[in-house]
Amino acid sequence: MDTQLRAGVIGVGALGRHHARLYKQNEKVKTVGIFDVNRETAEAVGREFDIPVFDDWKKLADSCDLLSVAVPAIYHEECTIPLLNMGKHVLVEKPIASTVADAELMVEAAHKNNVILAVGHTERFNPAMDFLEKYKKNTRFIEAHRLACYPPPRPGTFRRGTEVSVVLDLMIHDIDLVLTMVDADVEHFEAVGIPVLSDTEDIVSVRIKFKNGSCANMTASRVSQEPQRRFRVFQEDCYISMDYAKHFGMVLKRNKIGLARKDVNLNEKNALADELDNFIEAVKATVATGVIHQPKVPGEQGLRALRLAVAIQDEIRRYNDFYGFKFANEMAQKSIMEDDLSK
Repeated sequence: MDTQLRAGVIGVGALGRHHARLYKQNEKVKTVGIFDVNRETAEAVGREFDIPVFDDWKKLADSCDLLSVAVPAIYHEECTIPLLNMGKHVLVEKPIASTVADAELMVEAAHKNNVILAVGHTERFNPAMDFLEKYKKNTRFIEAHRLACYPPPRPGTFRRGTEVSVVLDLMIHDIDLVLTMVDADVEHFEAVGIPVLSDTEDIVSVRIKFKNGSCANMTASRVSQEPQRRFRVFQEDCYISMDYAKHFGMVLKRNKIGLARKDVNLNEKNALADELDNFIEAVKATVATGVIHQPKVPGEQGLRALRLAVAIQDEIRRYNDFYGFKFANEMAQKSIMEDDLSK
């Protein structure tokens, strides 16, 4: 007889709130409770979805088989490793951590405790990626644009994601997708970027050359007027364009008389719901067999994406230092925070 798994969420802000909601809707788990350092936030989410609120994260973890961690990236390591050491299966939001050293410790802890560590690279569950992965062979050039508006205020703390560079905040999605599409090591890359409103890079452009000859251009911004999420792939005999936001794409494929066009209407689905279900199924299989069944995006792949993301971030800062570019945004950020607090 199957025993229902018990789930919990640590951190129920903008994204963690949806983890809580979707666990509550998934019949494969019982949503035991939620925890957030902001008690008011936790109580609001608890009331909204009829989920118990815990005052102590450890008491919540003691009552769970699996947990989502959706706190700011700079706290991922300190929140996740204690859970792994307790023998809990964990899905941590992207990026896996804010430093490679932290991420390596997390992966090591999962192995040591024989538990699952999944990473929330939700775009891997996007229907556009479902299509692209079927056609990833012979990929030669990728162009990705991920543009977003500046995050809304969060009184008393930094705006969501701005504690890290836009490379770790947004571009890491496309870094993970590119590494999934191109099965080769990076040969070299060039990267430029600047902070605009925060103390970390808000706009970044990168060109990557792989050892198999493939290339990728990526642009990420969190200070754009209009959001955009597009991913274009050029292969030896076709061109594929996908718009993640609109769930629509186009394929131009060479045939005997020229180019044939096919429009791809992707079925709408909730990528985060699929991600959580994949995590739950992996935990369920692991508990049943005693052998780790890896989720679609295990900790090792989150670490792989982070290593390249941090290398890109470091190159941008080296470039700016070399040319003497200075971005004095500390006072601007302080002013933004004070303005948020006054509202």
